[in-house]
Amino acid sequence: MQVTIHPAIIKGTILSAASKSSMQRACAAALLHNGTTQISNPGISNDDLAALDVIQHLGATINRENNGIIIIHSNGIMPISNELNCGESGLGIRMFAPLAALSNKQLIIYGSGSLLSRPMNFFDEIFPQLGIEIESNNGKLPIKIKGPLKPANIVIDGSLSSQFLTGLLMAYGASGANDVHIKVKNLKSKPYIDLTLQVMNHFGYEVFNSNYETFTFKSNQYENKNTHIKYKVEGDWSGAAFLLVSGAIAGNIIVEGLNVFSTQADKAILKALIDSGCVLSIAENQIEVGNSKLKAFHFNATDCPDLFPPLVALATFCEGTTVIEGVNRLEHKESNRGITLQQEFAKLGVEINLQDDLMLVKGLADRTINSTTVHSRHDHRIAMACAIAALRTEGHVVIEDAEAINKSYPNFYLHLQKLGVIVE
Repeated sequence: MQVTIHPAIIKGTILSAASKSSMQRACAAALLHNGTTQISNPGISNDDLAALDVIQHLGATINRENNGIIIIHSNGIMPISNELNCGESGLGIRMFAPLAALSNKQLIIYGSGSLLSRPMNFFDEIFPQLGIEIESNNGKLPIKIKGPLKPANIVIDGSLSSQFLTGLLMAYGASGANDVHIKVKNLKSKPYIDLTLQVMNHFGYEVFNSNYETFTFKSNQYENKNTHIKYKVEGDWSGAAFLLVSGAIAGNIIVEGLNVFSTQADKAILKALIDSGCVLSIAENQIEVGNSKLKAFHFNATDCPDLFPPLVALATFCEGTTVIEGVNRLEHKESNRGITLQQEFAKLGVEINLQDDLMLVKGLADRTINSTTVHSRHDHRIAMACAIAALRTEGHVVIEDAEAINKSYPNFYLHLQKLGVIVE
């Protein structure tokens, strides 16, 4: 699908989309919960739908109420199929594989799109230490596993992704692990682990976190005896980051539904906005952001690599050269995002240099970008970054494979239209 974005001065109020990070974790916790879970403000992205499909194949039943609330009934991991498909969700495969391994049934886990080329060697290394039989496709999907998982003291490397740890934490909690620990080296994206622990705590699991280096489980840590749990999915800071940046470069908007006290890593977009000098007003449940003369900034995105695309769009219209740290986190995303951003934004007339772990974006200041055609590279965040940069072009920008946004933010183009953007 091609989408054409025309330049615009935007204004209006938008309610943020539901966080897929929060939604997917809630689905996993609901699957593990012996009882009923009521999820309000559920997500509708492809990753969210994939999570719901996985938990159904692992034994949960799902009912949708007329008011949008989802009711999930579960008696724990009781697979009704020997095949699972995580779609294109990196969190999905890394979180649900350890949970599926709580069963003693042999299961095959598939994926699609870019997930097929992303490394899963972690499972080959760690699962045998937990008594899980595993057969992978040379460290990639599909993988064949057979549990049950037996919690043990292990040491893992957290430098590639914190998502592997999320799955192990939930699996250990659900297994009734007693006096065992997971030690972690080089953990990245710690805020996402905070979110995992927050969701687990909501469902009654207690994990002892020692400086993000050791996570310890004790007997009787499952304390929530309530068979009916209510969970509200947070607003999504990852998707909202694009809206907030669009306000900073092209108008004045209000984004509602964001929790400023959230543990979501991408809440850090606020620091970049402040450092860029845009007009910014932060309230408890809404953020107002507007355009002003923007200046280059220095930002460390090591713990929030998903912010690279909106940060590049913001840096494009800053005076001077912006420096963003954490490029090494970008290789195994939906695309190799460091190179993809460099190549696609070059078409827009933006010079990006990659130096080891640094990305340097030479800002255009008050100038406009080229009117041209770009390609999302099947990466939802690249599509959105190009779309908001296109608000400052003299002509228009055509985005090819524009439907990539469905992975995380299906209503993105609709929300731009509500803010006054002509989207064809």
